[in-house]
Amino acid sequence: MCASGAVTRSTLRQQIADALRDEVLAGRLRPGREFTVKQIAEQYGVSATPVREALFDLSAQGLLESDQHRGFRVREFTVADYRSMVEARTLVIDAVIRGLICGPVLSVAQKVAYRDHLVSVRRRAQEAARAARGGDLDILIGYDLRFWRELGALVDNTYITDFLHRLRVQAWVFAVPYLRHDAGARDWLWHGHPELVAAITLGDRDAVCAVMDDYNTHALNWAERLAAGDPAHPGHDPEPAEQAPAAEGPQPEPQPPTL
Repeated sequence: MCASGAVTRSTLRQQIADALRDEVLAGRLRPGREFTVKQIAEQYGVSATPVREALFDLSAQGLLESDQHRGFRVREFTVADYRSMVEARTLVIDAVIRGLICGPVLSVAQKVAYRDHLVSVRRRAQEAARAARGGDLDILIGYDLRFWRELGALVDNTYITDFLHRLRVQAWVFAVPYLRHDAGARDWLWHGHPELVAAITLGDRDAVCAVMDDYNTHALNWAERLAAGDPAHPGHDPEPAEQAPAAEGPQPEPQPPTL
């Protein structure tokens, strides 16, 4: 059994990583922003060890870049990076769809569990679509990430779901600075989540593929718009270097702030 000190440190490490990830997703920690372990540790009022571990965790997830001499920096993704994310998830999701629609015959118990899981996913879908139509970016990000994560769980392959989740987090990190500076952002928030769940529930592969084609085309069209400079790159406008990036220290049992 692990010592209580190790458990506490591990929990604190996760709390700090979650809090900083939320700051990046919310756009409060902008691309290119630099900070050190010391800054974060002082802001949270904790030792450097769990902070360093949390920052390396986020670096491993592709959200931060580390520099031996300058500390850490929020990664700056390009439009080309975003296109590659969309293409990668498209290839993987095509295989996922085949697994969902053309997979092995399920037992009665498996069919019940599958149906019950879709009920939960459908609720996420409705909330995500409602947030997208209303232009509520903070709410949308939280529900969108949970929607895709829960939907991916239907294939029962954590390697696939973890890979796709990482891609979606990175895609949102890229998108947030643009969306927050775009008066027409609401028109570019995809809201086809309920249609996708409905198609999967019916086992209609053609309908599922049609929704996913719309999803991917929507993303690539937005990338083309960005590449053309509409809207222009929002810029970084970094906060003063001496100000630590997070406004508050980690809270006990933190929850995603968008939900």
